[in-house]
Amino acid sequence: MLLSIVIPVYNEEKLVASLLQKVADLNLLGCISKEIVVVDDGSSDDSRQRILDFIGRSSGLDIRFFEHEQNRGKGAAVRTGFRHSRGDVLIIQDADLEYDPEDINNVLLPILEGESVVYGSRILMEKAINRSGVCGLVTGKHPHSYVLAYLGGVMITKWTNLLTGAELTDEPTCYKCFRRSALEGISIESDDFSWEPEITMKLLLRGTNIAEVPISYHPRKNNEGKKINWKHGLMALWTVLKYRLIH
Repeated sequence: MLLSIVIPVYNEEKLVASLLQKVADLNLLGCISKEIVVVDDGSSDDSRQRILDFIGRSSGLDIRFFEHEQNRGKGAAVRTGFRHSRGDVLIIQDADLEYDPEDINNVLLPILEGESVVYGSRILMEKAINRSGVCGLVTGKHPHSYVLAYLGGVMITKWTNLLTGAELTDEPTCYKCFRRSALEGISIESDDFSWEPEITMKLLLRGTNIAEVPISYHPRKNNEGKKINWKHGLMALWTVLKYRLIH
């Protein structure tokens, strides 16, 4: 089995080489092999060169690089990555190290056991480790994540569940893993972060079960390069409703 690890990159010159090394060093379960598909989404910093330098010193690694001349958004980058992937299974890996590539095996295990789609849930992990503090015990919020960002994720997840009958805990998670067969007939139309609720809704509305497993999370702050904000949350809520209405 071949796993395609799709990595969208936008202005991550400080972290992308470290992330790529972690993914390269990852030993996958069983007899699974991996390919790394990197898509630079029109970065204006030195990300492109850092990626090329890494590839240049990584002989023998199955890694391919694609780029957009202009920034088009995460959804567009994922779409490019999916189009050029060859794997039986696909997973998204952000380039900012908020998500630890070591968790890829945790997400992959249910796929090997027969699931077709698996999401890594930050909420399940926070609750599993009994995160200290009142807010952590009650909500599962990581103590270093922004309150509004957390609440936005909860709202998107609850909204998705309300309109579909699903029981997800963390819809906006980065780690979304798919058997290629589960994506047959599904296209990603959104160019921005809305691709995530879009693909979730399309899967749920056609009856696909989405399993979840706990994953770790290391949130960063806005001054460290965090890109998502409240506007993206509003767009996600609208995207969920839109695909519910047109189904």
